[in-house]
Amino acid sequence: MTVKQLSLPELVDGCARLGIGHVGLWREPVRAHGLEATAKLVRDAGLSVTTLCRGGFLTAIDARERTQALADNRRAVDEAAALGTDTLVLVSGGLPAGSKDLRGARERVAQALAELGPYAERHGVRLAIEPLHPMFAADRCVVSTLAQALDLAERFPARQVGVTVDTYHVWWDDTAPGQIARAGAGGRIHTFQLADWTTPLPEGVLNGRGQIGDGAIDMREWQAHVEAAGYTGPIEVELFNDGLWARDGFEVLAETAARFTEHTH
Repeated sequence: MTVKQLSLPELVDGCARLGIGHVGLWREPVRAHGLEATAKLVRDAGLSVTTLCRGGFLTAIDARERTQALADNRRAVDEAAALGTDTLVLVSGGLPAGSKDLRGARERVAQALAELGPYAERHGVRLAIEPLHPMFAADRCVVSTLAQALDLAERFPARQVGVTVDTYHVWWDDTAPGQIARAGAGGRIHTFQLADWTTPLPEGVLNGRGQIGDGAIDMREWQAHVEAAGYTGPIEVELFNDGLWARDGFEVLAETAARFTEHTH
């Protein structure tokens, strides 16, 4: 998504040219290119798929909507397995229309995980609950902190459900380092993502993630937290940014790789 202006063949070619060995994929471009075609493209280029984004949106009250959401998440698990990644990132979903019950919405997420976790395990896939910044709690993700994410995940085996640690969403939370340690102790850090916090946020806020190094977040500090907790997996960069999307995609990819090297260790 950092360079969504690139087609998947262009993205894979760019990664190869820059020596990037891993790529995180989103379902929409994979679907547009074709699942099997994408799996072959990535495999032939020698790339490994770190994660697939995204499953989730599991807070619906209406029975028909819940059935549809569960079916879509099972398809997402199937897609992750076909792409060769063991991690499906979940964004839980916001409050249903007319509801103000955050706790009830989170409980419905747990109920969905009880069905999806065993299904994912049978396909060799782990579910990674991603807490989003509280500004998204109403419309996008009722899970706002790592503590809330872990409270859900710990109801299930770590081989089924863990968490995503994304700097953009947790940097403000002074309890997050302790929760990262908690997640690491349980083997539940399933992926680690970088994005910077820049202001002012754009209207709508969704596409406000800053390029690494442009904002307020100390990337090395958060990298140290996850590494101290035992995380040794790939580190993803995930930027939703209209300014970056308007630029040449390979240029942005090269810049992102350079910023990653500059701001991590």
